[in-house]
Amino acid sequence: MNRNLKKIVINAGREKSLLRKHPWIFSGAIKDGAGSNPSTGAVSGDIVSAVAEDGRFLAYATFSEHSQIAARALSFVESDVIDAAFFRHRIKAAIERRASLLNTTNAMRLLHAESDGLPGVIADRYGNVVVLQILTAGMEPQRDLLAQILLDESGTKTIYERSDADVRALEGLLPRNGLVLGEPLAGEVEIIESGLKIFVDVVNGHKTGFYLDQRENRALTRSLSNSADVLNCFCYTGTMSVAALAGGANSVLSIDSSGPALAAAERNVALHGFNAERSEFWEADVFAALRKLRDMGKSFDLVILDPPKFAPTARHAEKATRAYKDINLLGFKLLRPGGRLMTFSCSGGISAELFQKIIAGAALDANVDAQIIGHLSGGIDHPVALNFPEGDYLKGLLLRRL
Repeated sequence: MNRNLKKIVINAGREKSLLRKHPWIFSGAIKDGAGSNPSTGAVSGDIVSAVAEDGRFLAYATFSEHSQIAARALSFVESDVIDAAFFRHRIKAAIERRASLLNTTNAMRLLHAESDGLPGVIADRYGNVVVLQILTAGMEPQRDLLAQILLDESGTKTIYERSDADVRALEGLLPRNGLVLGEPLAGEVEIIESGLKIFVDVVNGHKTGFYLDQRENRALTRSLSNSADVLNCFCYTGTMSVAALAGGANSVLSIDSSGPALAAAERNVALHGFNAERSEFWEADVFAALRKLRDMGKSFDLVILDPPKFAPTARHAEKATRAYKDINLLGFKLLRPGGRLMTFSCSGGISAELFQKIIAGAALDANVDAQIIGHLSGGIDHPVALNFPEGDYLKGLLLRRL
């Protein structure tokens, strides 16, 4: 298969990132045309061979003619053959690396894009359903093959596609959502996580239906919640609230601006038979709700701030910085002495270093002293390749107010 691959030539000096095994090749790094009109005639969906100006092999990559990231490396090994067996090996290995999670949950990320050697591909398992996302034009032609391999190797019964993320538009792709292979969905999917039941809306929920990357942080919430008054902001379907109540929280206030999400949160809480008096739900803008709670003189032992992506890219960072500082300043003001603040950013445009500086500034403006007692991230099913720091998108801090 590799014999007939089109070649893209990388400009002298621009091959250094590939030699460090970073998987992204930007359009400006490609000689004679790059981007949408490469001199070698590559088009979106082609698997290409990236070579240096002196002819040295650098990588095999998928090509996306409309994207600023024009190619994404699949392999840095020249002897590799990029065929169905190659993709099966990558998927099988990724699934096997996560097998131990089946001891505590039936929901996990099976494929984490570049960090699992399959750029632009996400696959999340929820019980007997795998949700597939194809995010790049370079991987679009592999959709049916990937779906079949996932069905074969995962032992599940359904492959459902949620290729409807906004990033597809940057690749010149339309959104796509629907059954690919196997048994049709019969409503929401029930998953089990550390003994707790959760309903997941695969068809309409955020991302692929759920936030699998917060599994370990839900377990942490559970461990911190005994006899605590907990405030869960941007609660979505209430899984942090369920964890807090399971951990023995005295009370949990869950806030989200989405009525349907709050309805799902109430259902997830009710599923476990917790005393209804321990749980309260507010449908409100979180920024306004935090100010209202401050003005009411409320305080909490644990405050959870898990907002949506305020800064998708670095150019949104300035506006996002103000938003993160605002909610965290208010979070600190609502925190009792000795209480914990669990705060997150999933924004690619906000680095971990910048995020910590923002939180430090929020504490200073709130006239609060605090310590970092934990750095939080995704679980073991969301690995980050050493040479791909961009994969480390979820940043969190656990802080204690002094």
